[in-house]
Amino acid sequence: MAWQALVLMGVGEAVSDDSSRHGGRIRGFPHERGSWATHVYLPYTVQEEFLELLELLLSRARTYVSSLAAMEQFHLSLSQCVVLRYHWIDPFVRCLRERLATFHRFFCVADQVKVYTNQNKTRTFIGLEVSAGHFQLLELVSEVDRVLEEFDLPTFYKDPSFHISLAWCVGDMSGRLEGQCLRELQDIVDGFEDSALLLRVQWEEIRCKSGNKYFSFPLR
Repeated sequence: MAWQALVLMGVGEAVSDDSSRHGGRIRGFPHERGSWATHVYLPYTVQEEFLELLELLLSRARTYVSSLAAMEQFHLSLSQCVVLRYHWIDPFVRCLRERLATFHRFFCVADQVKVYTNQNKTRTFIGLEVSAGHFQLLELVSEVDRVLEEFDLPTFYKDPSFHISLAWCVGDMSGRLEGQCLRELQDIVDGFEDSALLLRVQWEEIRCKSGNKYFSFPLR
C-alpha cells in the first residue's frame, strides 16, 4: 500500500506526536479520497490537579518560549499515524480487538519531563516520559505492530520514548527548552503536591481513531 507522511499543521486532535528516543515525530497525510488517517493510543483522562500542574509548567516554560500552547487532548501513542483505506477499517479494528483481548489494566508512571522535536524540526513538544511501565507498553506495541504488518503499514518506532505530550510550538525550540528550563520544569513536577499519585496512570482502555471514527478496546 502506498502511503505518504507530511507535517500536520493543526493542534489538539489534528496533532499526533509519536516519538523515538531521538525526538518526536508528527505524521500526517494529505486528503486522499477513500483513505483515513489512523492512530492507536492510550487515552489519558485529565484530572483537575493535572491541569493545575500543566499551568505551572506552561507558565515557567513560556518564560523561555512564549509561543508554547497546551495540547487539547492527552494520550500515549502505541502507533504512528498511518493511512488506512476506508474498506480496511473494519477488518483492521477486528484484528486489533483480537490481538488486544487478553491484555489487563496496568499502571505507568509518567514523571520525567522531556523535550521532543519532530523529524523535520518544524515542531517542538514538552512531554512527560514514562519511567515505569515500559515493558507492558512494549508488549502492547508488539501486538499493534503485528496488526499493522498484516495490512502492510509502518510499525512503531524502534526503542520508543513513551510519553504524554503536554505542550507544543512551531519550530525547533529544543535549544531554549533543554538545560536550565528543563531542570526547572522537572523541579516543578517533583515538588508538586500529590504528583507521585497524579502521575501514576492506570490505563483502562486502548483506542483507535480512524478518520472521524473512534473504537475502544477495554483492558481486562
